[in-house]
Amino acid sequence: MQVHTHIASLRAARVQAGRVALVPTMGNLHDGHVALMLEAAKHADTVIASIFVNRLQFGPAEDFDKYPRTFEADREKLATAGVAHLFAPDEATVYPQPQRYYVDPASGQTDILEGASRPGHFRGMATLVLKLFNIVAPDVALFGKKDYQQLMVLKNMVRELALPIAIVAQDTIRAADGLALSSRNGYLSATERAEAPRLYQQLTALANAVRNGASNHAELEAVALAELAHHGWQPDYLTVRRRTDLQPPQQPDEALVVLAAARLGATRLIDNIEI
Repeated sequence: MQVHTHIASLRAARVQAGRVALVPTMGNLHDGHVALMLEAAKHADTVIASIFVNRLQFGPAEDFDKYPRTFEADREKLATAGVAHLFAPDEATVYPQPQRYYVDPASGQTDILEGASRPGHFRGMATLVLKLFNIVAPDVALFGKKDYQQLMVLKNMVRELALPIAIVAQDTIRAADGLALSSRNGYLSATERAEAPRLYQQLTALANAVRNGASNHAELEAVALAELAHHGWQPDYLTVRRRTDLQPPQQPDEALVVLAAARLGATRLIDNIEI
């Protein structure tokens, strides 16, 4: 695996790479990321991964400097997964001058759910991803469904800006007890880790009720939120939305997703299930 820290080096390698799949990451990789790399190999001749902790998507209350950086371990995982090229630039390479041009996603899609508690997050994320798309020129890019709102924003960005890139969504990789794999899981204490699968359990119960024809979404959501709170969680939301824009469903035949975010101790977990 070749490691590139400069844009020119990566672009030179891209010329001979054939059909390229890009998997952007912020590092601190786990088995869910590895699954993305393995899936990417099915869609292209060459897999390119990136590791970059993007300051633009961190809010003032989020500690950019303390985000885990595990480059050597990440590099080993990527090489083992068959990644051909790793783009690992420093901040001066990605932002050689203050960023003054941004992708500004539709507010109705980004000021809700995650965006309600992380203002500016999706603006910074989409700006960085568009820049990576311009640097790498991939034919396909892969993202995990666990960050469902991020996935929705990027799908809509690619469609509305007519980017010649196919977006592939990878199903969430879970532990045996249902907990979605996440870098944040490492912050959980042993007691919290034993409690953590309850979020998926409540999502599953709500999703099953909707699949079976329940339309009293607000009541079901309130029950699930109360159950989490009863067991010590601080939930932000647990809600049924339509997949296309994460607005409340309006028609009976819309494709839906159940999404949740809740804090367990000091750790904030997110998860979702498509219906």
